[in-house]
Amino acid sequence: MQTQLESVLREVEKVIVGKRAVIEKILMALLAEGHVLLEDVPGVGKTTLAVALSRAMDLRFQRVQFTPDVLPSDLTGFSMYDKRSGDFLYRSGALIRANLLLGDEINRAPSKTQSALLEAMEERQVTVDGETHPLENPFMVIATENNVGTAGTQSLPFAELDRFLVRLSLGYPDYEAQMTMLRDRRTENPLDSVACVMARDELIAMQRETRNVTVRDAILDYITRLSMASREHKAVQVGISPRGALFLSRMSAARACLEGRDYVTGGDVQAVLKDVCAHRVLLKENVREAGVEQVLDELVKTTDNPDRRHLFQGMKNA
Repeated sequence: MQTQLESVLREVEKVIVGKRAVIEKILMALLAEGHVLLEDVPGVGKTTLAVALSRAMDLRFQRVQFTPDVLPSDLTGFSMYDKRSGDFLYRSGALIRANLLLGDEINRAPSKTQSALLEAMEERQVTVDGETHPLENPFMVIATENNVGTAGTQSLPFAELDRFLVRLSLGYPDYEAQMTMLRDRRTENPLDSVACVMARDELIAMQRETRNVTVRDAILDYITRLSMASREHKAVQVGISPRGALFLSRMSAARACLEGRDYVTGGDVQAVLKDVCAHRVLLKENVREAGVEQVLDELVKTTDNPDRRHLFQGMKNA
């Protein structure tokens, strides 16, 4: 698995230079069968990253540019009356036709259209006129938001944020990465050089393998205690939800796979905690200056890590 994932990373890095850590986290989310929210300023490569990933993994790609006039039926499809048969026939939308759906500037869509995504993201199906239509396997949503130029946008509902496995940011490239980009893109489009190095069936097999990664009860206990501590923290209004705790375990398992292990450690949990949980924790009005990430850092410091306990036990038995 590591060799195949490294091949995908190399292909995507032909286009997105100097952002390996973010690309790895998106691959983890794909292994964990989750969805990604990319928040950043315009022009840093959010859309390009999604296109490159789909090409490297042979994923059917659909892009929806969200605007106020995008309808739910553009995503889910609709029923159309057929005069010849006298029946209503289903016409598929973007969700049905995609393995990877890029929802560009999702916060510019009306609430009704955003809500059309919820069933697809959670249950991997859409329902139109009482009829259920399954989505492609694998299926992933990468949604983007620009955090500047907010005219005409609206904040995502908390329930919708909770559907995203991780919230990530690409950030600006460093000097070397930007110089490389400027040289490479003067005469060519790097996307043209991205090769398909993994088949969809291989990805599905990897997702199945990720589900079978060993997660000891000690790790589940650690995730549970972190979640409960977040709900009881004096600065927190809404803590890590049960869905958030489940996603944390899945993302931790995906990180273990990327590291070449078939078991999860407390270090895996800590490494992905902020990406999975920062957008799920809501602070009280009078303590917002504390910052969600600061609260999560505090939870890590005050919650016993099973890795340390295991190491101590091993030293004791030696």
